[in-house]
Amino acid sequence: MTRRRIVFMGSPEFAIPTLDRLAGEHQVVAVYTQPPRRAGRGMRETPQPVAAYAAGRGLAVCHPESLKTKEDAAVLAAWQADVFIVVAYGLILPPAVLAMPRFGCINGHASLLPRWRGAAPIQRAIAAGDTKTGVCAMIMEAGLDTGPVLDRRDCDIGIAETAATLHDKLAIMTADLLGEVVAHLPDILDRKQPQDDSAASYAPKLTSAEAEIDWRLPAQTLDRQIRAFTPVPGAWFTGPKGRVRIRNARLGPDDGSDKPSQFLGLDSQGGMRIGTGAGEIILDDIQPAGGRAMPARAWLNGNPLPVGGSIGTARE
Repeated sequence: MTRRRIVFMGSPEFAIPTLDRLAGEHQVVAVYTQPPRRAGRGMRETPQPVAAYAAGRGLAVCHPESLKTKEDAAVLAAWQADVFIVVAYGLILPPAVLAMPRFGCINGHASLLPRWRGAAPIQRAIAAGDTKTGVCAMIMEAGLDTGPVLDRRDCDIGIAETAATLHDKLAIMTADLLGEVVAHLPDILDRKQPQDDSAASYAPKLTSAEAEIDWRLPAQTLDRQIRAFTPVPGAWFTGPKGRVRIRNARLGPDDGSDKPSQFLGLDSQGGMRIGTGAGEIILDDIQPAGGRAMPARAWLNGNPLPVGGSIGTARE
């Protein structure tokens, strides 16, 4: 296998397994991430997870605000990389950057393109009820995840899969896929397949507003929503003392009843049975505003609720 000179671009934890794989097999000359973010009570600057990992491995780290200036482009070109590998970087690559490396810019995307182009493919796949997903290695071009696909891997989405568990699974798959793609450069470039734009769907960023539970919806729909938004931003409802996030839940029985937001008692495992537009959702762990996650039945100790009472406000 020929060792390649690689500029790696990525920011969140999802990208770390790929960087780890490539740094062990090739020469990663530089790692580009988004700039540090201010977080915590002291609003201290916190490096992106990939930046912290790369620094720990002694790799050169760059975090420009953008790649649009001539100065940034000159620095990037000076690395003389064979290929740019991009995994959840979060910044747009201008046309001049896309054309810079001799083997192009190759992106690892967490969906089976052209389905779920965009920022939140893992969560959208779960919320939509998809039973399969996967990862693709794609040659980047100016459009949003529109480039030709070099290779892909697929996997099942389990009935209890959350965004967190699927994230970890696909992160490892992305590392394996991109490791194979780089190992087979440049021959693998001849295998590129254009995407079918007519079959494309889009995965926009998540918002806290869309994570609000509408208890009038069927339990199966809410189950997918809760799993898709776990752990971030967390599906939530308005309780008697403010917003309550659902940390762990499961489908309950469906007797055909329509009892949106009604507390139906505890099940044999101590979970709170909540009525929906069709069937039940059982809440096991929840997190009140400003508090820690706790078993749902413990939350009831400070928020007594009679059977038949409403756990939250059903949307009008």
